[in-house]
Amino acid sequence: MLKSYLNENKAFVEKNIEKYLSELTYPKEISEGMKYSILNGGKRIRPILLFMILELLGEKKELGIPSAVALEMIHSYSLVHDDLPALDNDDYRRGKLTTHKKFGEAEGILIGDALLTHAFNILSEKNKGLIDSDKIVEIIGKTSSYSGINGMIGGQLVDIKSEGKIVDLNTLKYIHENKTGKLLKLPIEIACIIGDASNEVRKNLEEYADLLGLAFQIKDDILDIEGDFESLGKPIGSDIELKKSTYPSLIGLEESKKLLSEIVLRAKSKILDNFDKKDSKNLVKLAEYIANRNK
Repeated sequence: MLKSYLNENKAFVEKNIEKYLSELTYPKEISEGMKYSILNGGKRIRPILLFMILELLGEKKELGIPSAVALEMIHSYSLVHDDLPALDNDDYRRGKLTTHKKFGEAEGILIGDALLTHAFNILSEKNKGLIDSDKIVEIIGKTSSYSGINGMIGGQLVDIKSEGKIVDLNTLKYIHENKTGKLLKLPIEIACIIGDASNEVRKNLEEYADLLGLAFQIKDDILDIEGDFESLGKPIGSDIELKKSTYPSLIGLEESKKLLSEIVLRAKSKILDNFDKKDSKNLVKLAEYIANRNK
């Protein structure tokens, strides 16, 4: 069952997040803020994807622990900063006060900074003895690229600059591929680096990751219209309030749902056509889960 697999691996990565964060104690406002921000009910899709690919490649998931924790730190930092008044100005995240509302705005900025920078400390220090040094360097390079101007940050800026404007589908695609897609593609690429995947295997898995990232964002766009605070843990309609370009705003809600179904079908086919069905069944189910989630 996918649900039990997700729950088991969610608990596994959170145990290791707590372990690494327990090493940080001072300044207390920063260490406590980091724990508050990252241990607040996230789905842990990114580290779970990393574990899934490692298992597909016949590797132990323990080899991916430092990278999995670092991924969640980078993802959490992006959410902390997204919630700030200068960006989305949100008061709640997953049903709890956002970090800057809990600790203060200046503290929120620094907590986000600490999550980002400590992620690279984990990648460089905690991977020693687990994987080869050349793989560590490659992982750090890929992570910095995908979380920076050539990835998440680039997508976030174009997203901000597009507020209140009518953008074309190519611009929207750029926003989604970079703001959301790159950090969903990253765990798959990291697992391929650790597991010495062939070029053909990498290509197929990266194409699956691209489709998964797009499906994830389209579903987010739909949930911002059809979701509810109890499930999402944050106000509904923020995209409309901020006049953000989304798939529903450009092509309509029903067409967005149809596109989501098509993308998920393509993602499933990419796996089923290229990998053993037994070994890759969770990747197929994950695509379905993303399309059917309510938060």
